[in-house]
Amino acid sequence: MNAASAPPGTAGGMLAGVKVVDLTSVVIGPLATQILADHGATIIKVESPEGDVGRFLGGRGKSPGMAPKFLHLNRNKRSICLDLKHPDGHAALLKILADADVMTWNVRPDSMARMRLSYEDVCRVKPNIIYCGMFGFGQRGRYAKVPAYDPVVQGAGGVAGLFERAFGEPRFVPYVLADRTGGLIAVQMIAMALFNRERTGRGQSIEVPMFENMATQVLTEHLYHHTYVPPIGTPGDPRLVSPHYTPLKTADGYISITANTNAQVFPLFDAMGLSHLKTDPRFDSVASRFANVQEYFRLRSEGMKTRTSAEWMAICREHDIPAAPYHTLESLIEDPHLADVGFLVEREHPTEGRILDLKPANTLSGGARNDWLPAPHLGEQTRDILIEAGYADAEIDALIESGAARVHVPPAA
Repeated sequence: MNAASAPPGTAGGMLAGVKVVDLTSVVIGPLATQILADHGATIIKVESPEGDVGRFLGGRGKSPGMAPKFLHLNRNKRSICLDLKHPDGHAALLKILADADVMTWNVRPDSMARMRLSYEDVCRVKPNIIYCGMFGFGQRGRYAKVPAYDPVVQGAGGVAGLFERAFGEPRFVPYVLADRTGGLIAVQMIAMALFNRERTGRGQSIEVPMFENMATQVLTEHLYHHTYVPPIGTPGDPRLVSPHYTPLKTADGYISITANTNAQVFPLFDAMGLSHLKTDPRFDSVASRFANVQEYFRLRSEGMKTRTSAEWMAICREHDIPAAPYHTLESLIEDPHLADVGFLVEREHPTEGRILDLKPANTLSGGARNDWLPAPHLGEQTRDILIEAGYADAEIDALIESGAARVHVPPAA
């Protein structure tokens, strides 16, 4: 696990020299390994002959199997296509795993056992592997074998119910919140396991259940008065389930704003012509406003309509009140702050042409990956990865001939 021994495709970063064999698909796993890749890890994306379904779920692209979302979630990775049901394809995967540091997967655990890729199976070829599974439900509960995608977990995890509490109708957050939460947590768990292995030499199996992680996010926010035994009230933070907890309408649009302390709230009262509320016992402190949050939010919503968005932004900047422009998807892409930090980067993909990519949001003073690998076609690096694993050209040809492995064949011009 050092930069000097890093396989091809790795160029700097905190995780240079870390080799990840990635069997994941769609979002939760590819997000986790994309973050690891951005910080220098070598990612070998292992795909079945059908390919990652995310190649097609992420929207129509310019080339078959190269959906826009796939391009973002699979940069800095290389793809090998193996039929793991074929004994030679399965053997090839084990040979690749023999010098891997991490293996990631996101199907149900019993599927991994049927494929002879359980933790015990993999440990036979790599005893100190970090083996990270991401799936719907924890394996000690009654939902253990239930399949899950993001909306299933948003509904089961209470996210949709929060919308019903606030607006009278359950809704899903319109991006894959449960998948992305799980992917981020998987990165944390893998990093901790790698750190522990540096100290102890031992690998371990990691389980990242989407449902329990979503329930954790919801209930740490909203367990509220059910924190106590017996409960002293109902669950749900009243501020966050208020129908007024939205971007606030102004005279000519919307603004994203929050104000908690008196130093933040009182200038807003003044600007709204509601200075008398500063001495109103319902609104004169953080605690009193929280106790009367519905009326406070109602008055604030009405007061914001008296000025334009630009006027409110000027007032907020003058008084250091947390606020920012309200964005649509279209205006977010044009945000000047994102332009300042170079967030959107134009890159040339070998087959997809000029694309907009997103640079990593977080930085490390020690540096990050300093090259960029375009998201691969299915099996684009099959031959290279097998050579690195020790296969001779004739052996690779035999694997391809038998269907145990496949390579990407570019379409004719």
